[in-house]
Amino acid sequence: MFKFVAGPIAGIASGLPAGLVWGLSVTGMMTTVLIISSVGQAWALHQRRKRQEKGKPLFNRRSRGIVRIYRRFGMVGIAFLTPILFSPIGGTVIATQLHVPRFRILFHMLWSAVLWGGTLTILAVRFSHLAIFDHYR
Repeated sequence: MFKFVAGPIAGIASGLPAGLVWGLSVTGMMTTVLIISSVGQAWALHQRRKRQEKGKPLFNRRSRGIVRIYRRFGMVGIAFLTPILFSPIGGTVIATQLHVPRFRILFHMLWSAVLWGGTLTILAVRFSHLAIFDHYR
């Protein structure tokens, strides 16, 4: 989450054009989603087996909350919350663990990256006059 939020701030503070900052934010998130979703199935199975071998419960308080979000809002809810709450890696792992098909993961994460990347870039431009940005110029 920190990198996705900090990316537009750092980009605008560095003097990059807003369109480039937005594009780089989307590209960065989608690169992560693509890589994690490629190895996600095998990794998810490995993690599940490790938990079972250690005798740990399959569900904990956090995972129950995530399942609740998924049951109520589906992949749309997971994708919407990914950049600001779960991080691109976390959101993709969650979707993979919930057995969401890879195409759906990529599609939903793309619109989420476009939406949040644009929103955070616009906010960074809007508040670029603040003191934290002046430090970088």
